[in-house]
Amino acid sequence: MSELTFEQMLEESFKTIHTGEVVEGTVIDVKPDQIILNIDYKSDGILPKSEYTNDSTLDLTTQVKVGDKLDVKVLKVNDGEGQVALTYKRLVADRGSKRIEEAFNNQEVLTAKVAQLLNGGLSVIVDEVRIFIPASLVSDVYEKDLSKYADQEIEFVVSEYNPKKRRFIGDRKQLIVAKKQKAQEELLAKVKEGDVIEGTVKNVTDFGAFIDLGGVDGLLHISEMSWGRIEHPKKLFKSGDAVKVMIKEINGNKIALSTKFDDANPWKDAAVKYAIGNVVTGVVARMTEFGAFIELEPGVDALLHVSQISKEHVEKPADALKIGDEVTAKVVDFNEENQKISLSVKALLTQDDADDADVADVDVEAVAEEADAE
Repeated sequence: MSELTFEQMLEESFKTIHTGEVVEGTVIDVKPDQIILNIDYKSDGILPKSEYTNDSTLDLTTQVKVGDKLDVKVLKVNDGEGQVALTYKRLVADRGSKRIEEAFNNQEVLTAKVAQLLNGGLSVIVDEVRIFIPASLVSDVYEKDLSKYADQEIEFVVSEYNPKKRRFIGDRKQLIVAKKQKAQEELLAKVKEGDVIEGTVKNVTDFGAFIDLGGVDGLLHISEMSWGRIEHPKKLFKSGDAVKVMIKEINGNKIALSTKFDDANPWKDAAVKYAIGNVVTGVVARMTEFGAFIELEPGVDALLHVSQISKEHVEKPADALKIGDEVTAKVVDFNEENQKISLSVKALLTQDDADDADVADVDVEAVAEEADAE
């Protein structure tokens, strides 16, 4: 037998490797876009950044250092330049695929940073496996603009796992729905009608505001925002405002709210302030064909019938008054049960009995019926 040459002995001292094999290497050099590893083979292994990560902005020198051990997969034993082409991200992806399969089977909640905003949803990466979350599964409400999720960490479950087609679908919506359902059950178990709690304005509409009570929304209708008149809910509230609300009604999982607290009810001492015969001052709030409504204070309006505006004949209120005018008049009728007050300027201008009789001749019930019709 002939003696082996030095080169032959040296080559035999190296292990044999094959494409697809997983080997352990030691980092002998690292650059921003490339890692060189000693894999105990006659040639060094080359690991480019594109085979280390999907993040093109990553600087490899911040990830590994000389002397680090790294498991890699062999892509080519000879890359054409006598070196071994390696991949790290595909090995991680293979392992990650198994990790995703386990999460899918167990409905495990995963957390990952949003890697990319797409036209139809979001993309996240878990162990180098790219998971797509459709826009319809991002939230329990439609969100046209998904930009707020950029670079945000989000929780989701894997709702579809198909490694053959490399199709991995995530679902965030079901977690939000389940969380809200639990919060709703917990809230409804501890509150009752009449309770006063703190909330945060979530959304303001033409008809009211939705208040977040701690994961559960309640509706504060415009009619329950104030004892006084409101032009628009946005005049009083904006998203993010902290607000104290009273639970007015609970109907199944629907909660109606109010900020009309009894201690601020302007009618609680109205019988004294607006007793018949008292002289009061208010502002013309609105007008009809039969009279003007005078706001005596927020939440308390009184009717000044067209026949009581002046001693002279007034055909319609707009002939003598306009919105915003200050009016001083005498209270000629007070109905606490129906919260109705009737005023007369004529009574102040008339001193003799005949004129007083004219005031008395006003059919208060008829006036009330006209006001109700209005």
